[in-house]
Amino acid sequence: MLRCHTPPQCGRAPLRHHGRREAAVPGVAVRCARGAPQVPGLEAASPGHAAATKAAAEAAGAGGGGARPSLAERLRLGSLLEDGLSYKESFIVRCYEVGINKTATVETIANLLQEVGCNHAQSVGFSTDGFATTTTMRKLGLIWVTNRMHIEIYKYPAWGDVVEIETWCQEDGRIGTRRDWILKNLANGEVIGRATSKWVMMNQNTRRLQRVSDDVRDEVFIHCPKTPRLAFPEENNGSLKKIPILSDPAQYSRLGLVPRRADLDMNQHVNNVTYIGWVLESIPQDIIDTHELQTITLDYRRECQHDDIVDSLTYIEEGEEKSMNGSASATQHKEERQQFLHCLRFAGNGDEINRGRTVWRKLAR
Repeated sequence: MLRCHTPPQCGRAPLRHHGRREAAVPGVAVRCARGAPQVPGLEAASPGHAAATKAAAEAAGAGGGGARPSLAERLRLGSLLEDGLSYKESFIVRCYEVGINKTATVETIANLLQEVGCNHAQSVGFSTDGFATTTTMRKLGLIWVTNRMHIEIYKYPAWGDVVEIETWCQEDGRIGTRRDWILKNLANGEVIGRATSKWVMMNQNTRRLQRVSDDVRDEVFIHCPKTPRLAFPEENNGSLKKIPILSDPAQYSRLGLVPRRADLDMNQHVNNVTYIGWVLESIPQDIIDTHELQTITLDYRRECQHDDIVDSLTYIEEGEEKSMNGSASATQHKEERQQFLHCLRFAGNGDEINRGRTVWRKLAR
């Protein structure tokens, strides 16, 4: 049974400052009392975003009895693209979203992915009261649950950087959906990351998985690309790689992790970003000191609730250097890149909650 948490369309709305004119600080947004936010490197993109947002708001108002867009919708730096099949939004990296390397943490990235997915769902009319579910899903008591999440970061944004995230959703077989993301540094247009995820439907009462019915399919996939569009289009990419079953003993572990109240999501279960933090807790300190996370893949298997106790286990993944044929460059490559397998399990009965893989690249000094 899969874990349940905030669905692919859900997230938290970022705080936006407004009101008095603020002092100008390099790399930080400035908002005037009567003006739009001024963000370095964003000037060329803002008019297009504003026009698209206005058009989407007007369309939503026309279809919803003339309701005016909310304050959050008017301040949000995001909108559907012209084809209506994908959504872009820009975010400023805040000081509290960076870690010891003075760049955004992977948890920050994962939170932004949730946020832009949620805002995309809202922009096409999905309900927020029903956790971004469709009309048919709410009638049948169905919710979205995560099956897999795969994130690759090529270059972490720093405090004050503006990140543009594009997302879209599409069919993934008869039992689920797939949501992809592309992340760019808006100042120079550089692609700094990609992500993909798979989602399935669960009955909220029975906790059983359910196929995507034709009614739900008609409601969801009308907003999706007509032909497959993948963030990782190449074959044999890391997002497809299976994660093996892990057995004791683990080389590294962090035992007795307990969910905080703040870790619970709108479904009263542990949020998926918390799982990322738990996985990283058992990474050896020398890797944290000398490397940065390049790729993380998580397979979700069971739900975790507020009174569960979790053990985080980490294993060195063997056999990744065989393609180097034992050459001198193999040793150098191994020093530059480290790869681990992970397991999160209940401390009591040992049942597996989450299975993962991380790849780490050596920090440039």
